[in-house]
Amino acid sequence: MMRKILLRTGATIVLLIMVVLVTISLRWDRHFDAPYPRLAASSDLAMIARGKYLAFGPAHCADCHTSPADSDRLRGGDSPPLSGGGAFVIPVGTIRVPNVTPDSATGIGGLSDSALARMLRYGVRPDGRSAIPFMEFHEMSDADIVAVLSFLRSQPAVRNVVADHGLNLVGKAVMAFVITPIGPTGTPPAESPRPGPTLERGAYLVDAVSNCAGCHTKRNMVTGAYTGPRLAGGVPMETAGGRPIRVTPPNITADSGGRAALWTEDDFVARFHGGERIPGSPMPWLMFRRMSDDDLRAIYRYLRSVRHTT
Repeated sequence: MMRKILLRTGATIVLLIMVVLVTISLRWDRHFDAPYPRLAASSDLAMIARGKYLAFGPAHCADCHTSPADSDRLRGGDSPPLSGGGAFVIPVGTIRVPNVTPDSATGIGGLSDSALARMLRYGVRPDGRSAIPFMEFHEMSDADIVAVLSFLRSQPAVRNVVADHGLNLVGKAVMAFVITPIGPTGTPPAESPRPGPTLERGAYLVDAVSNCAGCHTKRNMVTGAYTGPRLAGGVPMETAGGRPIRVTPPNITADSGGRAALWTEDDFVARFHGGERIPGSPMPWLMFRRMSDDDLRAIYRYLRSVRHTT
């Protein structure tokens, strides 16, 4: 009798596992619908310069999308084409960074502006699959998306074939059951707050452009879901290259012990312009050091307003 029960139990477990595996194989690359924003790149030089500032500054696109072969150029203050090719090994698999130069065969040259804008705003890839949600540009203004597109289109085309992500079983399960594209909470602004050291500008940069919460908030590193108070410190990470050092993104709020409470505004600005101190730090210092004083002061003033305790 007991043997029959064990056999039935074992058969049931095997059947359930098979059902789950089949479901994962059918769902992990599912497709999604999302609007195509009616936004188009511009040839206006001021708009291109604005997009370059975002890509090599607060939005730190270049921190990931620069080819590893161009890392010394980036470190030296140059602005190489964003030809991709880097890779990150995380619990869900190997994430490869795409080529976003205008090359028609291996980059974005064959994609429409609206498809790229949809990718930025809604997290839906041109083929309809969900993007891995590393950056949260859902609330970025129309004007800033146009600026970024304008800059990307202005780059020299670089032929660089980059393979798709290599997701493991955990990664495919997450894509099948957890990850869905996230769009804006309302109607995104047509224009971003005017440059200047204002709280409004700082809030926009922190939440819609720089993705500060992405590292400085605790989250589940498999699903990406936030699990801790916003901006109150993240999960430990390892530095890249050489012998890894374990670092923890700190609390950057105005709560007791938070960086915004410990630093003066001038200290904050000076620290960002000082750049990287720990080689391979997960913090994109090479990008943030290029930010304007006004934008850094705006971020500081906003962080000074963020408190979880009284």
